[in-house]
Amino acid sequence: MDERDVKILKAVSDLETGSIERVSEHTGIPVSTIHYRLNNLREEGVIDNDLYDLDLDALGLGVTVVLEVLTSYDDGHAAMGEEIAEVEGVTQVFFTMGETDFVVIARLPDSDDVERLISDFERLDHVDRTNSTFVVARERDTTRPLQSYSEASLVEALVDE
Repeated sequence: MDERDVKILKAVSDLETGSIERVSEHTGIPVSTIHYRLNNLREEGVIDNDLYDLDLDALGLGVTVVLEVLTSYDDGHAAMGEEIAEVEGVTQVFFTMGETDFVVIARLPDSDDVERLISDFERLDHVDRTNSTFVVARERDTTRPLQSYSEASLVEALVDE
């Protein structure tokens, strides 16, 4: 990956669009170059998909719950993580080190669904305990981590010398 690739990816993230024309306007890189480089980044596995982002509040999934999950699993953390991920409403599962085995993010329609979520976790055989935190306000909630970096920092960290 070179500096131009980073500049393109940063623009896609900041503009929140895959529109080649808008990325070109923003970066000054020709449309044909952006198209070529995005295709290469897809082939290399850097770009996973072309999915539409959703406003979860507008959709009706505005309640966010963060859970710490403590478990006693026998089949390894991957199997337990898969079991946790199957709970309806769970959007992210992280296997962690320390007292907490998993940190889980769930997006739900309303506060009544929080009770259902906790009950679903209680029914899992190897879940010993959960600590649930109801999110009052999402100060930053993005699926685009590049937005939290400057272009210069990304170039320094990601460009192959």
